[in-house]
Amino acid sequence: MTIHDANVLTREEFVSTFRWIFEHSIAEQVSELRPFPSYQFLHHAMKKRVKKYTIEERVALLQTLPDFIETIRGQNPYNYVGKQSGFRSLTPREYKKFIAYHNKYIKKFGFPFIIAMRGHNKQSVYDALKKRLKNSENEEIEAAIEEMFRIYFYILREIISNEDRDEIKKQSV
Repeated sequence: MTIHDANVLTREEFVSTFRWIFEHSIAEQVSELRPFPSYQFLHHAMKKRVKKYTIEERVALLQTLPDFIETIRGQNPYNYVGKQSGFRSLTPREYKKFIAYHNKYIKKFGFPFIIAMRGHNKQSVYDALKKRLKNSENEEIEAAIEEMFRIYFYILREIISNEDRDEIKKQSV
């Protein structure tokens, strides 16, 4: 899909296309801001909308995201890079440690651990989980939101091209 394709979708089509990436109401609100010159501008519009959320709304949004344990099990359908991060080779002991820390995390913050897996391996994710458990509630909400933004950016970059296919064809002739 090109950014042009995304810009010409009806509101309903836009929401249907993007609600699996970011929450339904965000997709609706961002739809009204079209046209976007690039997927980066679409991403920025989504970020601006979320930054207007109250703390309670941010937590509610984080609670809708896929559970980290599903990601390391490979059960998260949106997981692009978890498979490449070494989680398929977790020993039973490592898996139990992840679950124990993740359960502490959920108990402390009330939402699943969020991390953009790209560029991480199982050790760096484990270290980040342990480190972020030390955050205050507000610090962690912001850290999780920033990680969510990174995830959304990577997904948008995967599914949207900024160049129109007709332009690409003209340039190659």
